[in-house]
Amino acid sequence: MSEQANIRVLHVDDEPDFAELTANFLKREDDRFTVEVATSATKGLEYLSQQNFDCIVSDYDMPGQNGIEFLKSVRKNAHNLPFVLFTGKGSEEIAS
Repeated sequence: MSEQANIRVLHVDDEPDFAELTANFLKREDDRFTVEVATSATKGLEYLSQQNFDCIVSDYDMPGQNGIEFLKSVRKNAHNLPFVLFTGKGSEEIAS
């Protein structure tokens, strides 16, 4: 049986407890997931400048820089990096 490669996920959420809960959930779903947690968009950009990731999962509602602004910053250097944005305060405007 061949060994499958790890999938490196950057999870960005300003609520550390929720971020860790999500990271643990992802790891339980598939043991190929390796999850790095950043508690701000600024910290997320710092991690991206130092490491390679296969995708980003980000909260929308964060202080300083919201998820859309974070996505725009990511796209300046990582044009095709998969980016999943979630929010508990959804609206049609955010979704589009």
